[in-house]
Amino acid sequence: MQHSNLIVARMNDMSSDQVATLFSEFDKTDMPERMGTLRRRLFMYKGLYFHLQDFAADDGGKRIQESRNDPRFMKISHDLLPFIQPYDPATWRTPADAMATRFYDWSAAQ
Repeated sequence: MQHSNLIVARMNDMSSDQVATLFSEFDKTDMPERMGTLRRRLFMYKGLYFHLQDFAADDGGKRIQESRNDPRFMKISHDLLPFIQPYDPATWRTPADAMATRFYDWSAAQ
């Protein structure tokens, strides 16, 4: 069963090209496969940044945690710092602190 994570943060709308370029380069590596990522979608709305990531299974969060020490993961995290700010800096420690909570889910019958 597929699983999704949605990260919410702040981003200047003028940074979208730079952020997209960083993720485009990152997604050309084997890192998405290593983390179990099937699809990544980035959205912005009035200074907010939304990062939707779909995984093949519910272990996506665990696999991301296991990848956090990879130099490529550390590099993109560092490279995004000028563009992405925590939604709530007082409570943010890791991306897990910026995860939206799903409270409703519906799918069309297959």
